[in-house]
Amino acid sequence: MNEQEKWEYINTLDDELLIGNVILSEWSTFLIRDAETAFCKGANLAAISVAVAGIESHLRFEYFRDSTEKRLRLYDLIENAPIPHELKADLHKLRQYRNKWVHVEDPEDDQELLDRPEYVEEELEKMARLAIRALLQTIYLEQGI
Repeated sequence: MNEQEKWEYINTLDDELLIGNVILSEWSTFLIRDAETAFCKGANLAAISVAVAGIESHLRFEYFRDSTEKRLRLYDLIENAPIPHELKADLHKLRQYRNKWVHVEDPEDDQELLDRPEYVEEELEKMARLAIRALLQTIYLEQGI
């Protein structure tokens, strides 16, 4: 997908998922805009990381802003949010994938990156598309009409 096709993908998701209106925190809005921009510009790993941050921000804002427990982990936010099971599964998949990249256990274990960079890039693009879809699904769950 080129940059224009990626913006069209986002617009198609907006048309599909947004029926009414949503209220977002400024943090979430900033992160969402940055995730979409990173995705469209081809910065797939950045798009994934920032989309997951946007999801976390929105879950805290929408479902846990009055919680006395402020240090809930992303895992707990996903598990305890009243969201569809399929979306929870996608969010956990993204969380785990993002963790693989941001918490590298063995930086010397880089043979796949060297041997099959095109495979890694294809996988990152696929996960970035999932990240953008899951981000928009998450923020559009609670809509006013």
